[in-house]
Amino acid sequence: MFERHLSCLGPSGFHRIVYSEWPGPPGALCVHGLTRNAKDFDAIAAVLAKRHRVVCPDMAGRGRSEWLAAPAEYAFPLYLADCAALIARLDVESVDWLGTSMGGLIGMMLAARPGNPIRRLALNDVGAFVSKEALAWLGSYVGADPTFDSLEAMERAVRSNNAGFGALTDAQWRKMTEDSARRKPGGGWGFAYDPHLGDLLKADELPDVDLWPVWNAVDCPTLLLRGANSNVLARDVAERMTRTGPKAKLVEFAGVGHAPALLSDDQIETVREFLAG
Repeated sequence: MFERHLSCLGPSGFHRIVYSEWPGPPGALCVHGLTRNAKDFDAIAAVLAKRHRVVCPDMAGRGRSEWLAAPAEYAFPLYLADCAALIARLDVESVDWLGTSMGGLIGMMLAARPGNPIRRLALNDVGAFVSKEALAWLGSYVGADPTFDSLEAMERAVRSNNAGFGALTDAQWRKMTEDSARRKPGGGWGFAYDPHLGDLLKADELPDVDLWPVWNAVDCPTLLLRGANSNVLARDVAERMTRTGPKAKLVEFAGVGHAPALLSDDQIETVREFLAG
């Protein structure tokens, strides 16, 4: 694996995106959730890289990528443009897409566009409808900017915020904490994302996100992963997605909420088998 970067153009100018790449033939693009980063895919990328070129970006404002000067631009139009630029950089005719939560929505929106390059689409615990209650839950912690005196203190917050990931090992929680951390200029540790990411979730009245028209425009083979206890991808939404649009194959994981961490053997193998098709 090696690290590369790409300058992407947004409404207020260029911003730097950093991505990890495992070399090989074309190829899978893995995109993380709202406050996460590319390192979430280290384990599954190592498996997929045995047969695929795997690329995992840190979206703007997360991980190693640059924070935006205009926080209002943290929105899907910019994310779609950045991912299109990244696909162009890869110089491939098609890509397989694995997206967790926000990353899944980006993939769905791209796959719904005419002439898109998405060959197969894997959505991790996100779908064509996200309730305002789920958005309010996300907004309850996204955008906070706490300072932790130690990584141990930060790990307790990471475990609490991401309890839906399931029963991870101590080593997995520690890696996730280290991958989520940044040194603050004044000392201590903070989360490796721009706190302004949560601005759009602070509205008094959040609307439901209804993407059924987008979903119905997708026509590539699609895998839908769901944590059986998810509060973001409702069971009835997932079931409807198996009957409409590309008629996704639904796989649920017991004892998991939002979102499956893609660290266990069964989760990784489910994605690997689908992308090998």
